[in-house]
Amino acid sequence: MTMLETFIKPMHPEGRRFVAIFAGITIILFLIWPVLGWIGVGLTIWCYYFFRDPPRTTPTREGLIVSPADGIVSLIEKAVPPPELGMADVPLCRVSVFMNVFNCHVNRAPISGRIMAVSYRPGKFFNASLDKASIDNERNSLCLEIADGRQVAVVQIAGLVARRIVCFVKQDDSLRTGERFGLIRFGSRLDVYLPDGVVPLVTVGQGMIAGETVLADLLATEPARTGRTD
Repeated sequence: MTMLETFIKPMHPEGRRFVAIFAGITIILFLIWPVLGWIGVGLTIWCYYFFRDPPRTTPTREGLIVSPADGIVSLIEKAVPPPELGMADVPLCRVSVFMNVFNCHVNRAPISGRIMAVSYRPGKFFNASLDKASIDNERNSLCLEIADGRQVAVVQIAGLVARRIVCFVKQDDSLRTGERFGLIRFGSRLDVYLPDGVVPLVTVGQGMIAGETVLADLLATEPARTGRTD
């Protein structure tokens, strides 16, 4: 990777009109007062950076579940998947990844499988780091059936600032591990519901990279991991 590639990342097409709007406002701000214009330049660069879509190197070994989002693991707990997905009404291990406004917001499939259900549900806009966000906030839920017949749910949740969930896929589509399936604009959260008996290989507070960080392993027999912060 060159020095230029380190700082300049590809931008997702979803962001083009937003960057254009920010740039247009910046021109007007320069006409009003140059100081405001330079503030607009900074915000335009941030907008481009928000919609960046860098390539990721996804591990391909069978059984690996990867993080669907960049961010921090904010919660790990037992919870029932969203009822609109039609999954069994039993608590599963839920791993929540919180994205702030500086994280890459392109979402990637946690594991390969066929989409059995996609369901959008309007809701509120509480802080996405709160537990009640999984129940009350606007969300878009996917149920993936993997090769052995088990199911993994991944849920896009809008947050305090986010107001738009974008999903690129539909029912009966097939996804590969790490493949892009959506994004959420301006801060939000992703929940992954692991199959029964599967434990996470990450801990609360751990940094995650979408499509790269291994979140769980269907073939692993080790107990759930613990961690420390130094």
